[in-house]
Amino acid sequence: MQDFNWKKLQNGSDIRGVAIAGVANEDVNLTPEIVKILGQAFASWLSQKLDKPISDLLISVGRDSRLSGAALTQAVIEGIISLGSQVYDFALASTPAMFMSTITDGFKCDGAIMLTASHLPFNRNGLKFFTAQGGLEKKDITDILTLSAKNEFAIASVQGNITNHDFISVYANQFVTKIREAVNHPDHYEQPLLGLKVIVDAGNGAGGFYAGKVLQPLGADITGSQFLEPDGTFPNHVPNPEDKVAMASICEAVIRYQADFGIIFDTDVDRSAAVDQFGKELNRNRLIALISAIVLQEHPKSTIVTDSITSDGLTQFIEQDLQGIHHRFKRGYKNVINESIRLNQLGQESWLAIETSGHGAMKENYFLDDGAYLVSKLLIELAKSKLAGKSLTDLIANLQEPIESEEFRIKLLVEDFKTLGDRAIAQLQEFAATQTDWKIVPNNYEGIRVSCTSIDENGWFLLRLSLHDPVMPLNIESNIQGGVVKIAKRLLTFLQQIDSLDISALSC
Repeated sequence: MQDFNWKKLQNGSDIRGVAIAGVANEDVNLTPEIVKILGQAFASWLSQKLDKPISDLLISVGRDSRLSGAALTQAVIEGIISLGSQVYDFALASTPAMFMSTITDGFKCDGAIMLTASHLPFNRNGLKFFTAQGGLEKKDITDILTLSAKNEFAIASVQGNITNHDFISVYANQFVTKIREAVNHPDHYEQPLLGLKVIVDAGNGAGGFYAGKVLQPLGADITGSQFLEPDGTFPNHVPNPEDKVAMASICEAVIRYQADFGIIFDTDVDRSAAVDQFGKELNRNRLIALISAIVLQEHPKSTIVTDSITSDGLTQFIEQDLQGIHHRFKRGYKNVINESIRLNQLGQESWLAIETSGHGAMKENYFLDDGAYLVSKLLIELAKSKLAGKSLTDLIANLQEPIESEEFRIKLLVEDFKTLGDRAIAQLQEFAATQTDWKIVPNNYEGIRVSCTSIDENGWFLLRLSLHDPVMPLNIESNIQGGVVKIAKRLLTFLQQIDSLDISALSC
């Protein structure tokens, strides 16, 4: 273990690695042995953090449907109980449910671990950690990995106990209660979704519980729901609301079964998206607009925090139609959430932090990015809309959407890619300032965002440096046909002058 690269396991505020062999150029680095040590490190870290003896700690452990999940769950539990801590084993669970186990009456665990790698391929896995204060921060993960590298744990003379719990049912019932109370249906209070057909696509991840444990008790017809069974090979499509094949699948199912609503989750249910009754995506800007409309009905004039790549039309909708404030911030769900928390601490009311990826966190729900909570808010509004003889999407009727939207990934072909990326962005900043029909957007928190005002471009672009990879994502949107290509070609001409960039993606 002396030469093991623990730092390589860190992925921002969680841990990810390769857990299954067989994929070319991907060596296994998340073995049961490694995960057992990570369990010991988390228990040790938690004991220090809470100033509580390790033997008094209660830690919950859950996993998604990945093939490596059961073995790694057993390993992390072995690590925890070897130090004398107690464990609640939840088996199949969702990431948000694991946090809820730290604050739910009857459980109130000191900490929680979720074994998941979100939407990554079947051979990957990872760990997400929680306390009652929320998900751990990047520094916390670094500290846990430092403890792991030292591997100096005091093994207890008496191991901790393991207790099995069906916590996902407890968690699901919280949504059942919330939806009943919020809709307050005058005729069938217990089943406020009676008469509504709602299709769930769990992508063979951990989200299948929502159909049987939430929607059915509320009276919804779930005919047509698909891929609810956990299957770590993900045989039908990638469990990712951003994936085009996945979204096409749920859209088609809604049309085929003439459903009122469609729901799609990622593997561990911290992200979601939806589909309206016409089979049209409620994703990215449309999803943000819809939940913003609901939030601003409840909390007028408050601030909606999003990531940096949201459209100009969304800003106009939030600020002009909804009379709220749109605050764009850096990409990364923890960045967006922490910015919303920061604004509230400064006295600027913010009830929603949401990324275009489908990570949505609400102040009323502990700023937990919970895909099931997000769609539950939408379902409440769907039921209320039906009672009022309206359509849910009436709420976003005025949202102006771009005609075209594309993301290009520019590769940085040097080892010190961050220096190259920063230099390229700085040079583009200088160049954009000389262009009469380009306007640099102020108050931008990452990279450079430019408004393109000419008639044949009529849009914007954002060039930024990826958080972890040698890539500069370039997002371009236009309100006219062919506008993206015009902007891309103009940027291509400029970027060709900078060495060590692979700009082949822009050759359109």
